[in-house]
Amino acid sequence: MAKKKIDIETPDEEIDTQAEEKEQETPQAEEVEQTIEEKLVAELAAQKEAYLRLAAEYDNFRKRTAKEKEESFTSAKATVFEDFLPVLDNFDRALIAEASTVDDFKKGVEMTYTQFTDVFKKFGVETFGEAGEKFDPNIHNAVMHVDDESFEANVITDVFQKGYKINDRILRPAMVKVAN
Repeated sequence: MAKKKIDIETPDEEIDTQAEEKEQETPQAEEVEQTIEEKLVAELAAQKEAYLRLAAEYDNFRKRTAKEKEESFTSAKATVFEDFLPVLDNFDRALIAEASTVDDFKKGVEMTYTQFTDVFKKFGVETFGEAGEKFDPNIHNAVMHVDDESFEANVITDVFQKGYKINDRILRPAMVKVAN
Protein backbone atom coordinates (compact mmCIF):
# COMPACT_ATOMS: atom_id res chain seq x y z
CA MET A 1 0.00 0.00 0.00
CA ALA A 2 1.28 3.33 -0.88
CA LYS A 3 1.40 6.08 1.58
CA LYS A 4 -0.18 9.28 0.66
CA LYS A 5 1.55 12.37 1.66
CA ILE A 6 -0.78 15.00 2.90
CA ASP A 7 0.60 18.40 2.54
CA ILE A 8 -1.36 21.09 4.14
CA GLU A 9 -0.18 24.36 3.10
CA THR A 10 -0.88 27.27 5.30
CA PRO A 11 -0.05 30.65 4.08
CA ASP A 12 2.87 32.22 5.92
CA GLU A 13 0.80 35.24 6.82
CA GLU A 14 -1.67 33.10 8.74
CA ILE A 15 1.09 31.35 10.69
CA ASP A 16 2.65 34.66 11.63
CA THR A 17 -0.71 36.06 12.72
CA GLN A 18 -1.47 33.00 14.85
CA ALA A 19 1.97 33.15 16.49
CA GLU A 20 1.54 36.83 17.28
CA GLU A 21 -1.88 36.17 18.78
CA LYS A 22 -0.46 33.41 20.97
CA GLU A 23 2.35 35.70 22.09
CA GLN A 24 -0.13 38.42 22.92
CA GLU A 25 -2.45 35.99 24.75
CA THR A 26 0.31 34.51 26.89
CA PRO A 27 1.28 37.67 28.78
CA GLN A 28 -2.36 38.51 29.39
CA ALA A 29 -3.14 34.97 30.56
CA GLU A 30 -0.13 35.03 32.85
CA GLU A 31 -1.24 38.37 34.28
CA VAL A 32 -4.74 37.01 34.87
CA GLU A 33 -3.34 33.88 36.54
CA GLN A 34 -1.03 35.98 38.70
CA THR A 35 -3.91 38.28 39.70
CA ILE A 36 -6.12 35.31 40.58
CA GLU A 37 -3.29 33.74 42.60
CA GLU A 38 -2.70 37.01 44.46
CA LYS A 39 -6.41 37.28 45.24
CA LEU A 40 -6.50 33.68 46.51
CA VAL A 41 -3.42 34.22 48.68
CA ALA A 42 -4.93 37.41 50.09
CA GLU A 43 -8.26 35.67 50.75
CA LEU A 44 -6.47 32.76 52.44
CA ALA A 45 -4.52 35.19 54.64
CA ALA A 46 -7.75 36.99 55.56
CA GLN A 47 -9.47 33.70 56.43
CA LYS A 48 -6.48 32.60 58.49
CA GLU A 49 -6.49 35.90 60.39
CA ALA A 50 -10.25 35.61 61.01
CA TYR A 51 -9.78 32.04 62.28
CA LEU A 52 -6.96 33.10 64.63
CA ARG A 53 -9.06 35.99 65.95
CA LEU A 54 -12.01 33.68 66.53
CA ALA A 55 -9.82 31.14 68.33
CA ALA A 56 -8.36 33.88 70.56
CA GLU A 57 -11.82 35.28 71.24
CA TYR A 58 -13.11 31.83 72.23
CA ASP A 59 -10.12 31.26 74.52
CA ASN A 60 -10.74 34.62 76.21
CA PHE A 61 -14.44 33.77 76.57
CA ARG A 62 -13.61 30.41 78.16
CA LYS A 63 -11.19 32.02 80.64
CA ARG A 64 -13.61 34.83 81.47
CA THR A 65 -16.47 32.37 82.03
CA ALA A 66 -14.35 30.20 84.33
CA LYS A 67 -13.32 33.27 86.32
CA GLU A 68 -16.93 34.51 86.60
CA LYS A 69 -18.06 31.05 87.70
CA GLU A 70 -15.41 30.96 90.45
CA GLU A 71 -16.29 34.50 91.58
CA SER A 72 -19.99 33.63 91.60
CA PHE A 73 -19.37 30.52 93.70
CA THR A 74 -17.20 32.45 96.16
CA SER A 75 -19.81 35.21 96.40
CA ALA A 76 -22.59 32.68 97.09
CA LYS A 77 -20.55 31.01 99.83
CA ALA A 78 -19.79 34.38 101.40
CA THR A 79 -23.48 35.30 101.43
CA VAL A 80 -24.43 32.06 103.18
CA PHE A 81 -21.71 32.29 105.79
CA GLU A 82 -22.43 35.96 106.48
CA ASP A 83 -25.92 34.89 107.54
CA PHE A 84 -24.52 32.19 109.84
CA LEU A 85 -22.13 34.55 111.63
CA PRO A 86 -24.76 35.87 114.09
CA VAL A 87 -25.59 32.26 115.03
CA LEU A 88 -21.91 31.60 115.69
CA ASP A 89 -21.71 34.80 117.73
CA ASN A 90 -24.54 33.54 119.94
CA PHE A 91 -22.71 30.26 120.51
CA ASP A 92 -19.60 32.23 121.49
CA ARG A 93 -21.61 34.29 123.95
CA ALA A 94 -23.12 31.13 125.44
CA LEU A 95 -19.68 29.59 125.97
CA ILE A 96 -18.27 32.61 127.81
CA ALA A 97 -21.41 33.37 129.83
CA GLU A 98 -21.23 33.02 133.58
CA ALA A 99 -23.03 30.11 135.16
CA SER A 100 -26.75 30.73 135.01
CA THR A 101 -29.81 28.65 135.56
CA VAL A 102 -30.66 25.66 133.41
CA ASP A 103 -33.78 27.42 132.20
CA ASP A 104 -31.76 30.41 130.97
CA PHE A 105 -29.32 28.11 129.22
CA LYS A 106 -32.19 26.16 127.61
CA LYS A 107 -33.84 29.39 126.47
CA GLY A 108 -30.55 30.57 124.90
CA VAL A 109 -30.11 27.27 123.04
CA GLU A 110 -33.70 27.46 121.76
CA MET A 111 -33.18 31.02 120.55
CA THR A 112 -29.97 30.03 118.78
CA TYR A 113 -31.70 27.00 117.24
CA THR A 114 -34.52 29.22 115.97
CA GLN A 115 -32.01 31.65 114.50
CA PHE A 116 -30.20 28.75 112.83
CA THR A 117 -33.39 27.32 111.28
CA ASP A 118 -34.41 30.80 110.08
CA VAL A 119 -31.17 31.03 108.10
CA PHE A 120 -31.93 27.61 106.59
CA LYS A 121 -35.41 28.80 105.58
CA LYS A 122 -33.96 31.98 104.08
CA PHE A 123 -31.88 29.89 101.69
CA GLY A 124 -34.72 27.50 100.86
CA VAL A 125 -33.53 24.53 102.91
CA GLU A 126 -36.46 22.40 104.03
CA THR A 127 -36.59 19.55 106.52
CA PHE A 128 -38.46 16.31 105.98
CA GLY A 129 -38.82 12.93 107.59
CA GLU A 130 -41.50 13.17 110.27
CA ALA A 131 -43.08 10.25 112.10
CA GLY A 132 -46.31 9.23 110.39
CA GLU A 133 -45.11 10.11 106.86
CA LYS A 134 -45.15 7.50 104.12
CA PHE A 135 -41.69 5.96 103.57
CA ASP A 136 -40.02 6.99 100.29
CA PRO A 137 -36.70 5.24 99.57
CA ASN A 138 -35.64 8.19 97.39
CA ILE A 139 -35.54 10.59 100.33
CA HIS A 140 -35.50 8.36 103.41
CA ASN A 141 -32.85 5.97 104.69
CA ALA A 142 -34.50 3.11 106.61
CA VAL A 143 -32.05 1.88 109.24
CA MET A 144 -34.57 -0.11 111.27
CA HIS A 145 -37.77 -2.03 110.65
CA VAL A 146 -40.46 -2.82 113.17
CA ASP A 147 -43.48 -5.12 112.97
CA ASP A 148 -46.24 -3.14 114.63
CA GLU A 149 -49.89 -3.63 113.76
CA SER A 150 -50.79 -0.16 115.07
CA PHE A 151 -49.04 1.40 112.00
CA GLU A 152 -49.83 0.99 108.33
CA ALA A 153 -47.24 -0.65 106.06
CA ASN A 154 -44.29 1.54 105.00
CA VAL A 155 -44.99 4.31 107.48
CA ILE A 156 -42.22 6.07 109.40
CA THR A 157 -42.46 5.34 113.13
CA ASP A 158 -39.33 7.10 114.41
CA VAL A 159 -36.91 9.67 113.02
CA PHE A 160 -33.26 9.39 114.07
CA GLN A 161 -32.01 12.21 111.82
CA LYS A 162 -34.03 14.75 109.88
CA GLY A 163 -33.56 15.00 106.15
CA TYR A 164 -32.76 18.26 104.38
CA LYS A 165 -33.36 19.39 100.81
CA ILE A 166 -33.16 22.48 98.61
CA ASN A 167 -35.88 22.41 95.97
CA ASP A 168 -35.65 18.88 94.56
CA ARG A 169 -32.03 18.26 95.58
CA ILE A 170 -31.58 16.08 98.66
CA LEU A 171 -28.83 17.41 100.91
CA ARG A 172 -29.19 14.52 103.36
CA PRO A 173 -31.78 11.73 103.47
CA ALA A 174 -33.77 11.29 106.67
CA MET A 175 -32.63 8.34 108.83
CA VAL A 176 -35.80 6.58 109.95
CA LYS A 177 -37.43 3.48 111.42
CA VAL A 178 -40.18 1.98 109.24
CA ALA A 179 -43.19 -0.14 110.20
CA ASN A 180 -44.12 -3.45 108.53
